[in-house]
Amino acid sequence: MGVLDAVTRDLYAGDRAGLLRACRRAYLLALAALVLPGLPLGALLAALNPAPLTGAGGVLAVTLLAVILAAVTARLARRAAQNPEGPARQAALTGAIQAATAPGVPFLIGCAFLGSGAALLTLWGVALLAHALVWWQLPGWLRAEPTPTA
Repeated sequence: MGVLDAVTRDLYAGDRAGLLRACRRAYLLALAALVLPGLPLGALLAALNPAPLTGAGGVLAVTLLAVILAAVTARLARRAAQNPEGPARQAALTGAIQAATAPGVPFLIGCAFLGSGAALLTLWGVALLAHALVWWQLPGWLRAEPTPTA
């Protein structure tokens, strides 16, 4: 059984736990699609010997940019997950997929600085923190399906 089959099965399970499993699987799949190309591209960039990011000010500026981008993308993903228009399952899945950008962006920025140890560790730390926050907050993003009135 493939990952997409498991997402579909959980998505249509009809309960909150199934929806959460589907959203988390979709989130991880989207995150993998974002970060997997980053490592070889970062290695290629490091092999071309770009000027390393030096100085605390440069690392701080890039880290601040990554934090802002992660926060904005997480907020937009949460808004998409709680969109009252349309089915709750669709909104939740959309938000979960979009949420992958919150840790994905700092990770990819970090890949651009594979040759700079402090910047790399700081940016990947931001990515790890963003991942943990999204993973922890995702259950609260799910809204209940309206109950049909008979």
